[in-house]
Parts: sequence; C-alpha cells; structure tokens
Amino acid sequence: MATCPVKDFLVTHLMPEKCYEEFFVNFHLHVPCLKFVLNKTAVFWIILDTFLAQLPQLLKILWRGSADGLSLPSVLLQLYAFSCPVVYAVANSFPLFAWAERLFTLAQTVTIMFLILHHRADVFTGMLFLAAYGGVMFLLGSYAAAAVVSVMQASSLAALITSKVLQAGTNYRNGHTGQLSTLSVLLTWAGSLGVVFVSLQETGSSLSTLSHILSACLSCVLVAQVLCCRSSTSTKKNE
Repeated sequence: MATCPVKDFLVTHLMPEKCYEEFFVNFHLHVPCLKFVLNKTAVFWIILDTFLAQLPQLLKILWRGSADGLSLPSVLLQLYAFSCPVVYAVANSFPLFAWAERLFTLAQTVTIMFLILHHRADVFTGMLFLAAYGGVMFLLGSYAAAAVVSVMQASSLAALITSKVLQAGTNYRNGHTGQLSTLSVLLTWAGSLGVVFVSLQETGSSLSTLSHILSACLSCVLVAQVLCCRSSTSTKKNE
C-alpha cells in the first residue's frame, strides 16, 4: 500500500508517528506532541538563523553595490557576538564539528564588515581590519585566559542585543532601512523566537530567558521597520 508523501515527510523530520495519528487521524490536540513539534520547529529555525541569516544581507550588498543604511557599529557588535562562541570552543578544545557552522557565519559577517568599509571608500581600513581581526582571533583562541574567554561568552548576548538597538536607531534616524535585507531580518526574528521557546522549556523565567525575550522583541522592531519602509516605498512608486 502506498504511503502518503506528506505523512512520510512529517514523520521523518518533524514528529513521531504516534503524534501524526493524534493530530491527523484522531484530530486530537495532544499537548506533549504539540510541545515536541514546536520544539523541533524552534530548533530548525535556530539552525537556519545560524547558517543563513547573514547570507541574504551579504548577497544584497553585492547585488546592489551599496551598504547604505547599515550601521557599522551594529555589524561590529554582531561580529563580536558571533566570534565569542568560536573563541570559547577553540580555547576549550571542542571538536570542530561542534562549532564549524559558526565559521560560516563569521566569514559572512567579516565580509559584510569589509564591504561596508569598501563602499564608504575606506578599503585600506577594511584590509587592516581583516588582518587585525584574524590576529586577535588567533591570540584569543590560543592564549586567552579562561576567565577572559568566559566573560566573552557571557557577554555575547548583550553585544547582540546592543547591535539590534544600534541598527534600529540608525533606521529611525535615516527614515529608511537602506540595504538592510528583509530576509535576513526575518530569519533572525524567527531564530530569536526559537531561542526564546527553547530557553523557556529548559530554564523557565531566568535572566538568560529574559535577555532572549528582549532580543526577540528588538528583532520584531527591525522586522516592523523593514516592512513599513517597504510598504511606504511601494506606495510612493504607485503614486
């Protein structure tokens, strides 16, 4: 007997067969199954955010040939936030497969940083930044004290929150979002919501969870700014 492709996909990637039967055969909103599915979905969005959130932004800058509207301090703080887990992993000799995806994110963010400087006619500073960043990462990963590495890891979320505040402030002052990628913002927003859900499941109402909620709220602000600017731009074109 042929099986349903939708069932095969859901049972393989999202839920056990028991949950599929509860939802689609018995039409019963089984709470443990619902939590299981939501948790799997949240983890999927977190992984997608980690791997791909920066890529649409990078491609948009390359396609448009402009980095207008992007906050340089915001991207620098993002780079710091993404670098901290890598430094922590290297300093503690974690296996490469446990943090290799972070290198992909770092490469994208470093390139975005360089392109912003490039489009501001400051290529020399961009080259110096790349060299300095590579040197600092090597020194931190090889020789930084454990206390320094721990402080960096603990401060990464604060840096990410501050980066979102700076970008939102830049958008507000400019009255537009410039070349800020809608897809990147949406992926980051979805990933931040996933982190909040997982954090609530694991730690409850802790300080860490509240910080993740603040980060998710700021992502919502950025989404609202991007969508409002797109809407106003479309209205002006129609007029």
